[in-house]
Amino acid sequence: MEESLVEYGPRRVIITITAIFCALLEIVDTTIVNVALNDMKGNLGATLTEVGWVITAYAIGNVIVVPMTSWLSQQFGRRNYFGASVIMFTVFSFLCGNATGIWELVIFRFFQGLGGGALLVTSQTIITESYPPEKRSMAQAFYGLGVIIGPTLGPPLGGYITTNYSWPYIFYINIPIGIIAALLVFEFVRSPKYSDKKSGKDIDFLGIVLLAGFVGSLQYVLERGHEEDWFDSGTITLLSITAALSFFFFLWRELVAEHPIVNLRVLKNSNLTVGTVLSFVLGFGLYGSTFIIPLYVQSILGWTPLQAGELMIPSAITTAFMMPLVGQLLTRGVKPQVVVAGGMALFAIFSYWGYGILTPSTDADSFFWMLIVRGIGMSMLFIPITALSLSTLVGREIGEGAAFTGMMRQLGGSFGIAVITTFIAQQNMVHRSDLLPNYELSNPAFVQKLQGLQLNFMSHGMAPNTAKSAALQAMDYSLTKQAVVLSYMDIFLYLAIAFMICVPIMLLVKQKKGATLDKDALASAH
Repeated sequence: MEESLVEYGPRRVIITITAIFCALLEIVDTTIVNVALNDMKGNLGATLTEVGWVITAYAIGNVIVVPMTSWLSQQFGRRNYFGASVIMFTVFSFLCGNATGIWELVIFRFFQGLGGGALLVTSQTIITESYPPEKRSMAQAFYGLGVIIGPTLGPPLGGYITTNYSWPYIFYINIPIGIIAALLVFEFVRSPKYSDKKSGKDIDFLGIVLLAGFVGSLQYVLERGHEEDWFDSGTITLLSITAALSFFFFLWRELVAEHPIVNLRVLKNSNLTVGTVLSFVLGFGLYGSTFIIPLYVQSILGWTPLQAGELMIPSAITTAFMMPLVGQLLTRGVKPQVVVAGGMALFAIFSYWGYGILTPSTDADSFFWMLIVRGIGMSMLFIPITALSLSTLVGREIGEGAAFTGMMRQLGGSFGIAVITTFIAQQNMVHRSDLLPNYELSNPAFVQKLQGLQLNFMSHGMAPNTAKSAALQAMDYSLTKQAVVLSYMDIFLYLAIAFMICVPIMLLVKQKKGATLDKDALASAH
């Protein structure tokens, strides 16, 4: 029987707050740089492709370390590993702010991502084990505040800091929080005592290499594939093959190794398997929608990064308000599957609403209630998915399960963004081709509009030929804009259909038989 890690009173409150702040630190940093890329590009003399690596390097470091967190916690002790990760994250935040070249910044971001990956999963494990089983839904509600609000909080915070100060300060704000978090971790967090810490010769180095090869290559392909024209790029093709082979041999290695770096056998737990798949769907919806809406209002409506970030705040506040209420529902016995199905239905409504309101001139008020629905839907997805995933796991399995769900949530987000950007580019060409006949000289309406624009430009002092050229250019811009709006509408429509299909599937999912017995066993262990 493993040592009880349940905490009570002020100690539990401090541990919960510390874990939430660590998770928030990590997740805010995944999106806070998005609105500062332009400033970094100018300040560091980088190209747009080079500065994109600031996001990609962090994500690769993140996703490589997430599946290994449970094993590393066992090797070095959870408190030591968690505290060291906070320190690593904080130190490299400082170095990122002090970077003088783009590739220096990219390297520092990779190591910041390695430190940050542990913060997310280990925070979830610590919170889960600090609460007795009957209160774990509420515990996940507290943790979920950081995970769900973080991606939404990043853009407005980054926009404010970049506008009023300068881009290095988006990294410097991590330093005081990181120092306080590290002190609290070493003072209050306890490590479970595992008897089978591995010696050097037992470490699964081949598993580590294969895992890094798989998730690192896959993350690169998802992050950079669209910019490099997917399989027209030799690098993307090579890394796709590397990811596939590394994945195959990683599975083989982990199933035959005596001391695997990732315990795949824990996926025999049906609740965790379902939860892992749902975490992927959650990541797709969470990061995909956080990506697409700011992108739309900036590229089509001409909003500033700060305005785009502020648009998402009501949704984040709604999620924060709803999280504890959803936790209460689960605590009172409402089935996680029913709550998840409700969340997916609301997310489908949000997506279809988006499909209905998008125009080349949609006003800010039109987004408000749509995003409130998104906020409610997200609150109904995270907690029950986590509760379902970890409900029948015991001891170290909780950490291993949290690592799987964390990795799949990250990969779901990367996959979602990759799919959305590629789909928009493809649909844009399709819609432009469909709209082109309306923009030909054989169309009287087009000729009338063109002549009106030409006369307008001439009335402002342009020569006839110059005015006609400017009018044609304006009509081409109008064509492009309409095609892009239609592409965004398609994205929202297909998201709505996909999430609505998930609703009946979710209602058919059954919890693992004997879950109550497992929970009782867990309670007795504590």
